[in-house]
Amino acid sequence: MSRYWKPLGFAVLVLAVVLAPFLSSNYRTYQLGFVAIYLIALSGLDILTGFTGQISLGHGAFMGIGAYTTTILVVDHHWRDLWTIPVAGLVAGLIGIAFGLPATRFAGPYLALATFAIPLSFIGILKRFPRFTGGNVGKNLPQLHSELGWHTNPSIWFYVVTWVVALVMFPLAFLVVRGRFGRALRGVRDSEIASTAYGVSTASVKTAAFGISAFFCGVAGALYAIGITYVNPDTFPIDLSILLIVGIVVGGAGSLWGMVFGALFVEFIRISWGPSILTLFAKAHHVNTHAPGSGLVVYGVVLLFVLYVAPAGFAGLVRRLVTGRSALAAWAKPGAPTPGDPATGAEGP
Repeated sequence: MSRYWKPLGFAVLVLAVVLAPFLSSNYRTYQLGFVAIYLIALSGLDILTGFTGQISLGHGAFMGIGAYTTTILVVDHHWRDLWTIPVAGLVAGLIGIAFGLPATRFAGPYLALATFAIPLSFIGILKRFPRFTGGNVGKNLPQLHSELGWHTNPSIWFYVVTWVVALVMFPLAFLVVRGRFGRALRGVRDSEIASTAYGVSTASVKTAAFGISAFFCGVAGALYAIGITYVNPDTFPIDLSILLIVGIVVGGAGSLWGMVFGALFVEFIRISWGPSILTLFAKAHHVNTHAPGSGLVVYGVVLLFVLYVAPAGFAGLVRRLVTGRSALAAWAKPGAPTPGDPATGAEGP
């Protein structure tokens, strides 16, 4: 039965994606499109951080690379926007591999610090070559969805495109982490010394993980640019990379299914629910909601609360609940030892 739960879960996800536009407003549908984008980015980053154990604070820059690749191809070379998505992923992936080669020398906080230099350098490069990137002003993408017909709803178009891509990339992430390569990823995460002893090239595995995760973020960045139809250096700030790490932690590092919740958290807690919680709290306690940083305070409190309730992320919480129910079901079988029974030595929950 356990081998059927993943296909069943994917079928439920597809059903939810199909029904969501019929149950949501245009604005909410547009937001759900960004959930798909974050799901793609988080799935890629989870391959690197959750499965390989490499902390990266620079994957927001890889989203920016994908976004600028799409923008430059569309605006300057008149490509169709959808055709640029795989190219954006490949460009970001190749740059990720190029960075992953020297990054294999670092680990832990040193790797995090090294990757933190990526968004800093990326923003500097964008401003250094204004003729190519648009500089501080940035570039506008045409709303090419109008080519599908004037009656086409832009929010529905954006939602369909993002989720079609997400429902392709999400199973692809599962294929990456399974089999021999998936075991190599986990081996590097758990013990590089043991992996090397078993003949695994840890440097190659880390570099490949960087490239694959950057590819996913490049695809997400291309969709992001198509959705907002405008990019400039401020579109991909440094805290975007930190936000992606937050999504990994909240969803549950090492669990791709947890990235669905992580994507929902990143999009709705930060943009919608956070301000709503702040407004309710302000009405109850007469707090000034216009004070600088008040929204960030609420966002931080909500994040701490979620981590307190589920320290292993949403995936860990679900796993703990399922494990608890399985244990109770086993204890409930006839003839099974009673929890806490001193005669049998069985322990309680």
